[in-house]
This record gives sequence, structure tokens and C-alpha cells, in this order.
Amino acid sequence: MIVIKIQVDESEIRQMYQDAIESRLEKLDKEMVYWDSSELKKRTCMSWNTIQNTFFFDDDFPKIKVGGKWYFPAEKVKRFLEEWLINRR
Repeated sequence: MIVIKIQVDESEIRQMYQDAIESRLEKLDKEMVYWDSSELKKRTCMSWNTIQNTFFFDDDFPKIKVGGKWYFPAEKVKRFLEEWLINRR
């Protein structure tokens, strides 16, 4: 009779799993060229009213209206939001 014993480092498995998830999320994030208002609300964790009252009408906030719908260039908006948040201190 052959007995095989396997030991698994759970913390290493957990780290590998987290790294794989982060990698996939980054890839998905890079695939998005534009956000719509729903995605902007999700990414900022803000309501539409709060967005409008805080930065939406800022001249530097990147936005494009197509028909009756707003679109936001993802990379430019990320950069704007990072700077905007830093300047709120």
C-alpha cells in the first residue's frame, strides 16, 4: 500500500487566488474605454446628485453627451478623480 501525503500552504494559495483576481480585474478595467453614468456612480460610490453637486460641472471633468446620455472617458476620468480627491484634503 502506498500512502501519499500532500501539504498545502493555505496562505500561499490565498495569495495566488487574490493575485489572479486582481490581474483579471485590471484587464477588464483596461477594456472599458468609456463609462456611462451608472458605471461612474459605481466607481465613485456616489449618487448622481452627489456627483453633480461635487465635480460634474467642473470645467476639467471629462464628459461627452451623445444624444441624451452622458459618457465618460475611463482613463481621463480616473486621473481627474484621483486629483480631485487629493485636492479635497
